[in-house]
Amino acid sequence: MNLSPGILLLFGIGIFGGIMSAVVVKRLSIPQVLGYILMGVIIGVSGLKLISLHDIEMLRPFNYFALGIIGFLVGSEIHFETLKKYGKQFTSILLAEGIFAFVLVCLPVTLIMMRVTHSLNIALATGIVFGAIASATDPASTINVLWEYRTAGILTTTIIAIVALDDALAMTLYGIGTSIAEIITGTGSNGILDILYTLFDLFGSIGLGIVAGLLLNYILRKSHDQDYISTVAIGILLLCIGFAVRMNMDVILVTMAIGITVVNMSPHRSKELINHLKRLSSPIYILFFVFVGARLGLANMPKWLWLIVGFYVIGRSVGKVFGAWLGAKLTNADDVVRKYTGMGLFAQGGVAIGLSIMASQHLNGIYIAENLYLGDIIIFGITATTSIVQIIGPPLVKLAVKLSGEIGRDITEEDIIKKWKVADVMVQDVPTISESESVRSVFIKFQNTGYSFLPVITAENKITGIVSFDQIKDVMLDDSCWDWLLASDIMIVNHDIIPENEELPQALNIMNQLFSDYIPVVESIDNNTFRGILDRRVIKQSVNKEMIAIAGNIKA
Repeated sequence: MNLSPGILLLFGIGIFGGIMSAVVVKRLSIPQVLGYILMGVIIGVSGLKLISLHDIEMLRPFNYFALGIIGFLVGSEIHFETLKKYGKQFTSILLAEGIFAFVLVCLPVTLIMMRVTHSLNIALATGIVFGAIASATDPASTINVLWEYRTAGILTTTIIAIVALDDALAMTLYGIGTSIAEIITGTGSNGILDILYTLFDLFGSIGLGIVAGLLLNYILRKSHDQDYISTVAIGILLLCIGFAVRMNMDVILVTMAIGITVVNMSPHRSKELINHLKRLSSPIYILFFVFVGARLGLANMPKWLWLIVGFYVIGRSVGKVFGAWLGAKLTNADDVVRKYTGMGLFAQGGVAIGLSIMASQHLNGIYIAENLYLGDIIIFGITATTSIVQIIGPPLVKLAVKLSGEIGRDITEEDIIKKWKVADVMVQDVPTISESESVRSVFIKFQNTGYSFLPVITAENKITGIVSFDQIKDVMLDDSCWDWLLASDIMIVNHDIIPENEELPQALNIMNQLFSDYIPVVESIDNNTFRGILDRRVIKQSVNKEMIAIAGNIKA
């Protein structure tokens, strides 16, 4: 099959248009993910139709890859220590919010379908399927908001854990619910086998992820080449995603299990890999959410189906909020967890749409009305509700973490480094050498310092060169010249310097290019008055102290 030019438009306009729209909504204090989705709506089937559903369907493998990256990064946020500490609390919240969402969606959908079909069996089957899918929460947009606003704290930890585990709960409820729906409507061949297949799908996905995680952990322990590790990790993710799709397993569960396994078996070794994949995920996230918006086509639904959509959104939202509050209340969770966890669980995405497609395949033979089959109602209804909650979900996640005071707490080393200039961390009390000093005197000064070079300065404190350990090694064995050979005779004149007002990230880039842990600091490029030395070890110590201080202020 040939790809139309719409594919190229989708990638080009998706990336640049997504970024521009994200900038606009960010100025309105709205999460960036909404900008990506809105750009997709504009260029997609509900807007300018620059791309077709065929184009989007051809890019399904990319969607799977994006979901795989998302799943891995979500899994990497889940630590066994946290689950051990808060496991009872998380389980209570998960079950309560999932079951209440199921009940409060199932009941009104059943009543509406009774009025439309006058069949209790069909109405109940529809309500059960909608209720089961309602328990799912989209981890992608939720986690994206948490990362965008650098949140950290017990509420953030709870939301991450719940959205990560919601897929498993949703699949379990879906498997049981769909099997019951097929039995009620008479379309199922063997309900018990369908339930067993769902359980195989659930535990098979987790098992595959654990095995792949063990393999990746072995690579992490045997290799220190980060480029090689990242390449192997992406290869393993692609293999697992492809196998999961072929076997109809849940992509997010598989890759999430990989992330959980790796981060808990090698918490320190996996840190650089996770950071690398986070940087790689930025354009993938943009395109993924542009795809979400581009495929939303909601113009052909009957009016009564919009009534189902409205009750679904209301019932699911109330169920999530009340269920999360009740689950937290029963386990004596912190106030912020009781009050705001439900607000962080509104988003609904790929998992719900995937389950709706699977359900439509099982129940598509049941005629309802107006040339609609039950499978069509499920797909249209879930697509419509997804578009609505994807719009209201991210702002509510932001509001929840804002009210809890957790925005801006996840400070990284890079955040601290970006705030500093060279003058903030340079070492000033550094031994210096005059041009007329003997090599013997230089030797003595090197014995009392840990630096690999010392600056050579004039009487006016201007740096004229440096003497490195490599230079003095050449004359070390011949002590007959130590007293008459001068520093000016062995110094390097053309050396690299950096001004004290330089931004620290830029200075570190220069040091990386020079493969050096130290570099002389001067007053300015035009005025080479010696001010000190930029020492990578001192920078690391300063950053660590700052992070400890920030953590102390947060806890206080």
